[in-house]
Amino acid sequence: MKITLKELMPLIDGKVLTEDNDLENIEITNGYASDLLSDVMGNAKEGHLWITIMRHLNVIAVASLTGLPAVVFPKNILPDQTVILKANEENVCLINSSLSTFEIAGILYGLLHSK
Repeated sequence: MKITLKELMPLIDGKVLTEDNDLENIEITNGYASDLLSDVMGNAKEGHLWITIMRHLNVIAVASLTGLPAVVFPKNILPDQTVILKANEENVCLINSSLSTFEIAGILYGLLHSK
């Protein structure tokens, strides 16, 4: 099963931080919540939505390398402008949410397993 980012955004109080994102065409097949880069590289799969509190440039490198279309920063965490610019270059959608990691993961799980 999969959902689009457009479907997910209002449910997680999401705000897009990057440019030129067609949320209707970004499909999410699963989620991955981790703050350890090596864990994400070894276990996240293409199409997963990554939920993390890390906000440095390596997040973009790992997302791009792993084929993750989007990264969500919970608890209103905002990355620096250099991270956002790099995400634009690598075509990785960055989102921030007022919700916690637990809440975002729960909502995503419910959506993916209710269809």
